[in-house]
Amino acid sequence: MTIKVIVAGFKGRMGSTALDMVKGDSELELVALLDPFAAEKEVNGVPVFTDKTDLVGFDADVWVDFTMPAVAYENTHFALENGFAPVVGTTGFTPEQINDLIGLSVDKKLGGLIAPNFAIGAILLMEFAAKASKYFPDVEIIELHHDKKKDAPSGTAIKTAELISQVRESKKQGAADETESLAGARGAEFDGMRIHSVRLPGLVAHQEVIFGAQGEGLTLRHDSYDRSSFMSGVNLGIKEVVKRDQLVYGLEKLL
Repeated sequence: MTIKVIVAGFKGRMGSTALDMVKGDSELELVALLDPFAAEKEVNGVPVFTDKTDLVGFDADVWVDFTMPAVAYENTHFALENGFAPVVGTTGFTPEQINDLIGLSVDKKLGGLIAPNFAIGAILLMEFAAKASKYFPDVEIIELHHDKKKDAPSGTAIKTAELISQVRESKKQGAADETESLAGARGAEFDGMRIHSVRLPGLVAHQEVIFGAQGEGLTLRHDSYDRSSFMSGVNLGIKEVVKRDQLVYGLEKLL
């Protein structure tokens, strides 16, 4: 039995890559496309919608969302309300929004996934960073992305910091009397550690987690050189959420 998939945000870079992945998998069937900026009415026989309310009552199993942070929560809420299991790569959710969507998924008995990163290597980086932070509590995160990314810091960097803070003893890093001669020079603060965001053309998605201790340092780094690196995770997400009855935050919850 094939899984019927809607791709929201198909005009974007990630959305168009997801569209190609779905079309290339015989276990998945692309049944609808959504993008407010679409001019075409169909793509290779698949209907195109510009308004999500036109998808109320539509026959589909999974809603893949690579839209924008401004509409991601609303879209995920809509998907759950209408019986579509969401697989969401759009970032920018607040903890309160995630908890609200998990609660709604439980009510609807629907699986779902919100993943700050779909690259398996990035998931491993987060896991390794959390493990290392038990022994190296002094840590800074540098995330590097293309200059079209709208939110900073990245969802992956925030998720990494959250995982580290669960096992690292909370501490404020740097000199006690530290000052910034230029505001923001030390980056954003999360539980005493620092997160720095780099935005440059030519980059895709990259992250370094740098640990320091007396006389030694440890650097963990992951690089996505192409958006195809995310598609194995998206594919896994689509095939897993239809078996589940609750939304989860983080691809590692499905591995």
